[in-house]
Amino acid sequence: MPANSSPRKFHFISGLPRAGTTLLAAILNQNPRFRAGMTSPLADIMGVVMAEASSKNDFSFDVSDEQRVALLRGLVENFYSVEAGPAVVFDTSRLWCSRMRLLDTLFPGVKVIACVRQLAWVLDSMERLVQKQPVSVSKVFRFDTNTTVYSRVEALTDPRGMVGFAYQATKEAFYGSYAQNHLLMLTYESLVRDPAAAMRAVYQFLGEPWYEHDFDRIDYNADEFDARVGMPGLHAVRPKVELVERQPILPREIFGRFANEAFWMDPKNNVNQVPIV
Repeated sequence: MPANSSPRKFHFISGLPRAGTTLLAAILNQNPRFRAGMTSPLADIMGVVMAEASSKNDFSFDVSDEQRVALLRGLVENFYSVEAGPAVVFDTSRLWCSRMRLLDTLFPGVKVIACVRQLAWVLDSMERLVQKQPVSVSKVFRFDTNTTVYSRVEALTDPRGMVGFAYQATKEAFYGSYAQNHLLMLTYESLVRDPAAAMRAVYQFLGEPWYEHDFDRIDYNADEFDARVGMPGLHAVRPKVELVERQPILPREIFGRFANEAFWMDPKNNVNQVPIV
């Protein structure tokens, strides 16, 4: 099937953890034309297929690039084919920002929304979740019971860590040649302060007709997944979209260390004219 003949549109959500990806999905889900959710396994499945269709497999010499494209595009289309209703599907993964060129190859004109937040507050939010569970340990830290706030921050911000990888992938997408016309940076701060204005910008970026959302009655639940990774509340969404002021719980020197890492805030960095909401 040609890349542009799919009857269903696919958009992708990526960016930083604790930066509003689940909240964005919950809001989008209010639109009956849309289907969105928390992080799906699709990007990981795609990675396995790409590896097995590469020279890792001795028989891959018989697989053409055209077949690889058809196979990977079919993964996305077939993954959601069992749901007949939604006309527009949003798949979420922190991996998508590192695969902008691949997504554009599979779905020319693809749109990716990268949710971002001040890095110090991302780490502070993660630490707050940890401290809410004093008698449990998390898969995020490989179930290690001998950690401190300092070692947890180092683990999270490692290039292969939950936050470090997402941060570097988002930077790659922002500075990469496929950012222009394909990427939107949606800041957590804008989304919770003025959700109506933020979502109108999202709809404009996607080229979708506006739907009147109810920002006082948001419904989303991923308790089972959060319990499995040992971090209850990881994907919790408050019923009402609003800014909640609070004091950081990270040690002052850690918070200060990451306080100026919002590269998207400096206009000089935006060489690809990426819309920033």
